[in-house]
Amino acid sequence: MERVRKIINAGKAYERGYYGEGIGVAVLDTGIYLHPDFGHRVIRFLDFINQRETPYDDNGHGTHISGIIGGDGGASNGKYRGIAPRCHFVAVKILDRWGNGNTEHVVQAIDWLVNHRREYQIRIVNISIGMVLQAESRERIRLLQAVDYAWDNDMVVVAAAGNNGPGRCSVTVPGISRKVITVGCFDDTKDQIGRSMLKPDYSGQGPTEHCVVKPELVLPGTNVTSCSIPPRMYMKKSGTSMAAPMVSGSIALLLSKYFHFTPAEVKLRLYQRTVDLGLPQSKQGWGMIDIGKLL
Repeated sequence: MERVRKIINAGKAYERGYYGEGIGVAVLDTGIYLHPDFGHRVIRFLDFINQRETPYDDNGHGTHISGIIGGDGGASNGKYRGIAPRCHFVAVKILDRWGNGNTEHVVQAIDWLVNHRREYQIRIVNISIGMVLQAESRERIRLLQAVDYAWDNDMVVVAAAGNNGPGRCSVTVPGISRKVITVGCFDDTKDQIGRSMLKPDYSGQGPTEHCVVKPELVLPGTNVTSCSIPPRMYMKKSGTSMAAPMVSGSIALLLSKYFHFTPAEVKLRLYQRTVDLGLPQSKQGWGMIDIGKLL
């Protein structure tokens, strides 16, 4: 994460006093382990899988995602600090211990978030999951309607592009939504992946079947170190799942400065302040975030 923060210029936000304070991020994933790096900032936990009330993560994916967004790096002396280390979390478990879930739980979760967004100051929804385009059309439509509903109710939705690249139109659902911000990876080359199970150029590429530019943004996603469930304190994971929360954290920093930005204004700001990496548009969309420019 130290490397990542330098790449996206996060230090510029900290120099100006912006750490994501007061911004709630809902993480729809496998749950969350109360890692020391989260302090007391997990303010609500919902479990649509086992209906448990105490925060837990029986997979580790959700904890890793949350650490990228806003772990404070306390257990590593700041080395593995997330992007917005003072944001707070609403952790929603919609995936089981194997990382599987269903559309109904996503719909229920988003309905709950819309109804409680003001109570918990939920401004961002991170969805680092994806449904393949071959999925049953009714399920695809319901999932797309759900993320658009969240967006229309003043929450910025950030979705991973999926790991089914490099073919054309390989972005997963809900990343194909016109409204949400979809995030891929630019560091998915064979050399950087190493012995990972992911194939080279795994990041989902656009455009969508309706010729919408996707993903909008690309960030690092390969071998990212973040918070882990026991017995480890930190571990490395790879995928567009790791890139999306970097955008969620960056948006938390942006909203801590421009609190009243709407989702549309956030998206326009990202479009105006990205860095062109010189990659094909189908791969990089608009380019990469530079937080110094963003703020």
